[in-house]
Amino acid sequence: MLDRRCEDMAQALDGVQDGACIAISGFGESGRPNMLIKALLDRGTRDITLISNNAGEGHMGLASLLLAGRVRRLICSFPRGAMQGEIERLVRAGVLELEVTPQGTLAERLRAGGAGIPAFFTPTGFGTLIAQGKETREFDGRGYVMERALTADFALVKAHRADRWGNLTYLNLARNFCPLVAAAGRRTIVEADEIVPLGAIPPEQVITPGIYTDVLMQSQPVPDAAWPTPEKAA
Repeated sequence: MLDRRCEDMAQALDGVQDGACIAISGFGESGRPNMLIKALLDRGTRDITLISNNAGEGHMGLASLLLAGRVRRLICSFPRGAMQGEIERLVRAGVLELEVTPQGTLAERLRAGGAGIPAFFTPTGFGTLIAQGKETREFDGRGYVMERALTADFALVKAHRADRWGNLTYLNLARNFCPLVAAAGRRTIVEADEIVPLGAIPPEQVITPGIYTDVLMQSQPVPDAAWPTPEKAA
C-alpha cells in the first residue's frame, strides 16, 4: 500500500547533512513549513545552500536558520524587509554568499528544475548586473539572458491538505512558490495542515501530484517560545 505518511521527524529528515542544498517554500510567511524548519534547526545542520523567495523575518521560521549561522549561501529574490540589516552584516562579514534573483526568474528557475529543463532565456535582467557572467542572446531584436534551472537536494514544503499518496493542495498565497519548490526537490518533505482520506481531494483540485512527495507529516504549530531568541541564535 502506497503511504507516504511519517510520524518520526528524524526519519523524515533522514539524509539531510551539512552542506545540503535545501529549498523551502513560502511567499512571505504564507506556506512556510515552520515545523520542518524548527526540526532542521534542532538537527544542527550547517553550511546550507538555502533557496527561498525571501529571507524571513523576526527570529522565527526561516530567519532562525540565518541568525543561527546555519546558511552558507542564500538564493532568493527579496533579502530585504525585516532581515535586511542582518543579511548585510553576514555578507560583509564574509560568512554568507548571497545570490539575488528576480522573483519571476526565481520561480521559473524552480519550475524548470522540477520539469527537467536545464536552462532558459529571459529578458529580465538583460543589460544589468544580474546578467554579468551569463550567456546572452538576441531573439527578434530583443536581448535575453540565460538562467540555469534550480534543483535542491531536499525541499521542505507546507501544504494545506494532503492524502496518504502525497497529493497536495495549498491555501491562498501559499500556492505561489509551494508547488514549484515541491517539484524542484530531489527529496520532498511535506507538512500538511490536514491529511485526508484518499478521494477526499477531487483530482481537478490536486495542485502537486503525489509523485513529487517523498515524505508526508501532520503539521503541528511551533510555539513562539520554542524558537531561540536572537541573542541565543547568534
